[in-house]
Amino acid sequence: QVQLVESGGGLMQAGGSLRLSCAASGRTFSRYAMGWFRQAPGKEREFVAAISWSLGTTYYTDSVKGRFTISRNNAKNTLYLQMNSLRSEDTAVYYCAASTSNSDLGFAFKYDYWGQGTQVTVSS
Repeated sequence: QVQLVESGGGLMQAGGSLRLSCAASGRTFSRYAMGWFRQAPGKEREFVAAISWSLGTTYYTDSVKGRFTISRNNAKNTLYLQMNSLRSEDTAVYYCAASTSNSDLGFAFKYDYWGQGTQVTVSS
C-alpha cells in the first residue's frame, strides 16, 4: 500500500511558478507509475501529467504542455510538478496518484492510490 501526501500549493499571480511535491510512503515507489490530476470547482477531475515507472516516460494534457514538468526522485520517494506561466484556468485542487499499471495513465481509473490534494489558486 502507498500513502501519498501533496504539498506546495498556494496562491500565485498569473505568470508565476509553483512546484508541487508528493511524498510517498513505502519502499516500492519506483515500481509505480505516478500522475497528477486536478479538479476545479464545479468540474470533473482531469488528467494533468504522468510519468511511467520504467523509463520515466512523461505524458501531459495539451493545456499544460510547455508550461508544466513532471518528474520523480525515486531515492526520495517524491513526485514533483513544476508549474510555470500559471494561468487563472490552472486554479484547482491538485492530486497525485499512484498506479500499478504503466499504460493508459491519462485515465483516473488506472490509479490505485490517491493523495488528499493541495489547492492551487492563480489570480489574474
